[in-house]
Amino acid sequence: MPSARPRVLYVTDLAYPARGRRYCDEDIFLTSRLRDDFDLALCHPRDAAALMGAFDAVVVRNSGPVLTYQDAYDDFRLRASADGTRVYNPLSGRADMAGKQYLLDLTAAGYPVIPTVDRAEDLHRLPEADRYVVKPKLGADSMGLRIVSAKEVRDSVAGDVLVQPCVDFAYEVSFYFVDHDFQYALYAPDTDRRWQLERYEPTDGDLEFARRFVEWNGLGHGIQRVDACRAPGGELLLVELEDLNPYLSLDALDDAGHDAFVAAMKTSLHRFLAAPA
Repeated sequence: MPSARPRVLYVTDLAYPARGRRYCDEDIFLTSRLRDDFDLALCHPRDAAALMGAFDAVVVRNSGPVLTYQDAYDDFRLRASADGTRVYNPLSGRADMAGKQYLLDLTAAGYPVIPTVDRAEDLHRLPEADRYVVKPKLGADSMGLRIVSAKEVRDSVAGDVLVQPCVDFAYEVSFYFVDHDFQYALYAPDTDRRWQLERYEPTDGDLEFARRFVEWNGLGHGIQRVDACRAPGGELLLVELEDLNPYLSLDALDDAGHDAFVAAMKTSLHRFLAAPA
């Protein structure tokens, strides 16, 4: 059972060199506020498995792409599952937490996602395009992503990769959820500056789009980011469903936005700790 004041191990890589973002600032801010409610310690993802037994829950935040510490991450998952450790986000996520297979599954199921295939014989299922995106199924943070021409694409479908048409979108927009509750949305009006984000006021249709993927993922607790692009036809298409360690871009919010998100995260963590194991 959790102690009267829960003990939380907060997993982050404060030195991770994210392009266009400072992960460490976000985690320094969040932990400074979470300490009001929790006894909290920070650790690098490589140390989490060894330390987590002394805590009531592990919160995985800006821990960087697991490809850079895959052995430690696999060990952490195995030990956490075996020991019944409470991990936030729970390790049952079906989206980026488990690789990019979900993009294939959602394409096959007819969801509004950028069409995705992983076999040369399925390339005909994609809309014709001059350029295609090729990325590893286990990639993250654009690691290993390539843009290839239509002439090159067939030879590029080798190994554990996904292929998508290069969509000429108007802008990218992200929807942020705590548990299943929408918090805020941000977008990049300049397509060449992905992380220069501004507040976005979603329509009812936008929120219905985003909630569809949160519901599909089935996580009862945790933080999720639904990344989408506005396609040439005006519709939204899913780019990514981040359910492991989504960067939150809190620096794009005002003080009221910060307070609202912190309150939602605290409520979610308390609810998570109180839930049956």
